[in-house]
Amino acid sequence: MKPRQRRMWIVLAIVLAAAGGVYLVTQALRSNMVFFLTPGQVAAGEAQGKTLLRIGGLVQPGSFKRDGSAVSFVLTDNKHTVTVAYTGVLPDLFAEGKGAIAQGQLGNNGVLTATEVLAKHDENYMPPEVKKALDDNAAHPSAPNPTHPAQQPGKGQP
Repeated sequence: MKPRQRRMWIVLAIVLAAAGGVYLVTQALRSNMVFFLTPGQVAAGEAQGKTLLRIGGLVQPGSFKRDGSAVSFVLTDNKHTVTVAYTGVLPDLFAEGKGAIAQGQLGNNGVLTATEVLAKHDENYMPPEVKKALDDNAAHPSAPNPTHPAQQPGKGQP
């Protein structure tokens, strides 16, 4: 084999190995990808074809039900809702009327079977996507939002 042919085979082998590596990395990232949606986006059909979802919103007051270690509750963006079923221990900060994110798979019946539930971690924090969805879908845009610190008496910026 001539040196020129040998270099060509070496370059071809390197290109194929790099292409194979890129393919494997892409597949690994795709299988670990989690899409964040609001209940409004789920209602609009944006959850179709996605295997793993994170849905964020407020836990609708009066929707929490416990049956042993299994719980169900409703996440809302003040316009649309998604029912969540979860088996396990809920975070200490989980409460009705507070922000939460549930991660899992959305069934054909529209119920999210959650594998993980996250609660907002302090009194002022809310994921930006959830806050935007709540602000966009507020029932009365001119009314103060009690979950927004700047709209609470004595709080926010001067």
